Amino acid sequence: MADVLLTHSYHLSYDRKQVRKMQPYPPLGTLYAASVLRQHGISVAVFDSMLEEPETGFRKALRSHAPKIVAIYEDDFNFLTKMCLTRMREVAFSMIDEARKVGARVIMHGSDATDHALDYLRHGCEFVLIGEAEHTLLEVVKSIGSGSHGRPISGVATLRRIGAKEVLEEREPARTRPLVDFPLPARDLIDIKKYRDAWSGARGTFSLNLIASRGCPFRCNWCAKPIFGDTFHVRPAADVAEEMRYLKEVYGAEHLWFADDIFALNRHWTQQLAIEVRKRDAAVPFKIQARADLLTHETAQSLKLAGCAEVWMGVESGSQKILDAMEKGLQVEEVVSARQHLHREGIRACYFLQFGYPGETWDDIEKTITLIRETRPDDIGVSFSYPLPNTSFYQRVRQQLGAKQNWSDSDDLCVMFKGAYTDMFYRAIRDALHAEVDSWKRSRDGGQLRELERLWKRVGLLEPISRNADATEFTLSQTTGALCDSRHQSSLIPVDGLVNSVREA
Repeated sequence: MADVLLTHSYHLSYDRKQVRKMQPYPPLGTLYAASVLRQHGISVAVFDSMLEEPETGFRKALRSHAPKIVAIYEDDFNFLTKMCLTRMREVAFSMIDEARKVGARVIMHGSDATDHALDYLRHGCEFVLIGEAEHTLLEVVKSIGSGSHGRPISGVATLRRIGAKEVLEEREPARTRPLVDFPLPARDLIDIKKYRDAWSGARGTFSLNLIASRGCPFRCNWCAKPIFGDTFHVRPAADVAEEMRYLKEVYGAEHLWFADDIFALNRHWTQQLAIEVRKRDAAVPFKIQARADLLTHETAQSLKLAGCAEVWMGVESGSQKILDAMEKGLQVEEVVSARQHLHREGIRACYFLQFGYPGETWDDIEKTITLIRETRPDDIGVSFSYPLPNTSFYQRVRQQLGAKQNWSDSDDLCVMFKGAYTDMFYRAIRDALHAEVDSWKRSRDGGQLRELERLWKRVGLLEPISRNADATEFTLSQTTGALCDSRHQSSLIPVDGLVNSVREA
């Protein structure tokens, strides 16, 4: 029996790309919410849908725990949750239906629910929690438990009916609590062995996740921030090092993934982390996300001392024009420097790339390819520009969006506005770049080289026939004052040039 059953809607097997990668992590956001409730004396259980089939598993959890309240509390630290995938929405709606069948009252929290609160409320949940919501959840649970209908609670969206009319009422979130006030995530409420078995079977090692901070203060105009906004707050370095030691010694973690939006924002904090980790003998190889312009030689040294083995940078493009259009606040030269600093410390440097941003021409794409070949990242992740609500990018293209406004899973890469090229062309670039970067990890044979040539020839053949005549026009006058036209003004690099570059790389 439990007063509150917490769950989330992400199920690995529903996501083709993530099944291939097989790197599942516990739902930190859900577990933080559970730990806050438990800290205040509320009986809590967790149904973890990551590795367990959600339909039958959730029904079983409802029967086993007989909760008065079900909180579908998405993991705010899982980038897949932030993508607002429609498959997750379908699972969440199904969970709402099942919870209501047994008489439980339903609370919802997550990026997609924040963007589409009315849809979730109409489907049957009573409350949608806005912003950083662990303590908002606590207030709502206490209010339900006491039968109180008193003062409104900050950070809650509800549906009120006035006659035949439905009115969405949203209250601004309360101020964020200091991270030092939060207990550790309630990892004991889920089956960690399932994660260990999945990792060991697929990767031969065991990785767990944690966070050192919340939010990101930078304002890339395509980045949706429905939960944390532009805020940023970080835990004390000593607390983070202590959690690293705990995961290493208690759970046997052999690798860690810091799920922060941005790591190493403050070089002094990073230096202190290295000191605290070494003091506790807590070093475990770990992976982070960081901005290239923050990765100075000094910071790279501190990261190495703390145990960092891999850094993923949001490089996005090798074209300064596109980076400026994104309001990234990043110079291409800073990517080159960061790559050098990380290489010098023996840290893997990996790039997130984004194709299809309005105004991107073949000339810009060629600059991205050139940057990849010249700096040779250890790995890349390729995505397409994806407009999400409450971003300036979304506002600029929203009139072009049709019925499909979200990807179904993380492999559903498609440009939903009028991009410069077709999806097939962008996928061809993705396939060729992935194959080339992968080829650097082993000696090339004749067959591999021929396959690379085939992939790049396909890019060259598709380019002239994949252009969209009515591609989105985009000007930077709103931001930098410069003009960026999406028409194909640049001279195209011949396909032979691409193939020759492959042979030389």
